[in-house]
Amino acid sequence: MKTSRYSSSRQKSCDRCSSSKAKCDRRTPCKRCAKRGLPCVYTIPPSDPRKRPDEHLLHGRVAEETDRVHHRPSECSERGRVSIAFETNDARETSLTLDQLELICPIDVEDISNRWLRPYIPGPDQVIKAYPAVVANYIWRILNSYAASACRGRGTLPFTHAALLASQAPNLPMATCLSLIRIAENPLSGTESVAAHVLQREMESIVSARESFDEVALLSAYQAYLVYTLVLFFQLKQGTSAFFRQAMMHLQELACMTCRQGLVCTAERLHLRPTWEEWIVAESKRRTLYIMYLLDSVLSAQESLPTFLATELRGLPAPSSKLLWHARTRSQWEKEYNLFLTEWTSSFFAIDELWPIPGGASEADITIRKDRTNRWLENLDEYGVMFFAVTSYTHG
Repeated sequence: MKTSRYSSSRQKSCDRCSSSKAKCDRRTPCKRCAKRGLPCVYTIPPSDPRKRPDEHLLHGRVAEETDRVHHRPSECSERGRVSIAFETNDARETSLTLDQLELICPIDVEDISNRWLRPYIPGPDQVIKAYPAVVANYIWRILNSYAASACRGRGTLPFTHAALLASQAPNLPMATCLSLIRIAENPLSGTESVAAHVLQREMESIVSARESFDEVALLSAYQAYLVYTLVLFFQLKQGTSAFFRQAMMHLQELACMTCRQGLVCTAERLHLRPTWEEWIVAESKRRTLYIMYLLDSVLSAQESLPTFLATELRGLPAPSSKLLWHARTRSQWEKEYNLFLTEWTSSFFAIDELWPIPGGASEADITIRKDRTNRWLENLDEYGVMFFAVTSYTHG
């Protein structure tokens, strides 16, 4: 019998199998954790004896990170891994069932995919949105912080939901993205363009495979493509207008495809409580969409192109309460959503309620809008506060 140089005495179990003194198959996730719907974390990642293929001619961090993502997924370090330690004995409390989502799309998504054309082909309903310099700088710095945080592996981004990431298969685009972008954290001098090439190749793979994705995989691909674009622009300084204009075209197409499958829960339109899964997917789509629009404004400013009010998104819900977004279990979220329904008895707060008040509005209408805005502001997370800051200083 052959004896591997990695003997059983050196094989490390995942944290949960180790604490339970149970047998672990050392996969990512391991069979025992996957069966129980639990996050599988290795304090010391398991080794893999496989060698790097010759095709990777990169050196330093770039070669190491590319090889780890494409050929040794089990060696993702603790820092780069999205690990959500939900403390519960009931798998239903944290596991997600994502195959029966009842979502609807109340907007014309084709306007999203065609948004890049607006500066070149004016339309009758276009409203130019002139960002003050302080707002443009604020948006730039916020998006820059998202790119830096993602590269450092410092938790989830404000438009990616922790439970959704934890439930995704390791081979989905966002899981690959969160590991691969670490090559852009502190690239060795002279390797920035090589790191950029690696990320661009992943972006091309996403675009070529976009028609084969189901709803959840498509959302994962859309978010990954957005993160790659942020990292290339802010971290790797690949600021060529031609590339990013093409990237935005692909990103807006992915947004269109993702949003076409639903942006709002059917139950919410009836003022009922949706499932946790439906709400997570819908909210994640909207948050990703809004970030894409802010990035589009930054790239347009770089090319001295005008930015337009996102009238095609009128009626979509504004970013949700932090109590809903950060709920760690199903029962906690359901409790918070029940309270949400009692507070918002007529309709949810829409993003266009943060836009300029239409001319001719009565004092009563203005008072109602201000009251609704104040109530929405009571429970925002940092993402919602950022969203309000941008609209407030832009529109007044």
